[in-house]
Amino acid sequence: MAKTTRRKTNVSRPDADQAQAARILETALDLAAAEGWEDLRLRQVAARLDLSLDQVLVHYRDQDAVADAWFARGWQAMLAPAPDGFADLPARERLFLLIMRWFDALAPHRDVTAQMLRTKLYPSHPHHWVPMIFNLSRTIQWLRDAAILDGGSRRRQVEEVGLTALFLATLRVWARDDSPDQERTRRYLERRLERADRLMGRLASRPGLF
Repeated sequence: MAKTTRRKTNVSRPDADQAQAARILETALDLAAAEGWEDLRLRQVAARLDLSLDQVLVHYRDQDAVADAWFARGWQAMLAPAPDGFADLPARERLFLLIMRWFDALAPHRDVTAQMLRTKLYPSHPHHWVPMIFNLSRTIQWLRDAAILDGGSRRRQVEEVGLTALFLATLRVWARDDSPDQERTRRYLERRLERADRLMGRLASRPGLF
């Protein structure tokens, strides 16, 4: 009796699933760049990839989940292994490197990214507001951890509030930044970090504050 042989594949099921999720995300971004995020429909993404909507649903529960997957790219870039000597840098330089990693990762689709954020903030989308707040909080917590900011108690609270304000202010500049290599954002972030560093220095000099 002739033996039946099974064709071997070099792609595991999880890898194939991740690849398909990535294709859906990239296609959604490309279509949104042409038509706008608000006008994008997941059926258009499915049709472009010759998928059914239930195949898209396996990876993304809705369009907002696609946006969240894109923002996760920023987290992954920010938390990638640090360069040699990172721990020896001043805190403001560590923060600058990490924050710009986030913005650089999302820069290829900056306009669409800004549209995603505006869509999340629509008054008719209150169900997106609370998750946005938690995602922002997670971003700041990851940022503090990656930047080796280990202050506790009151210093930690000041850092969290300050970094949240800094991140949001820089995000606003970045969303409109069409300068080469995001130079306007880089200069803005450098100035704000230098100012914050001086402020933290003055606060740290007050006995008993931290």
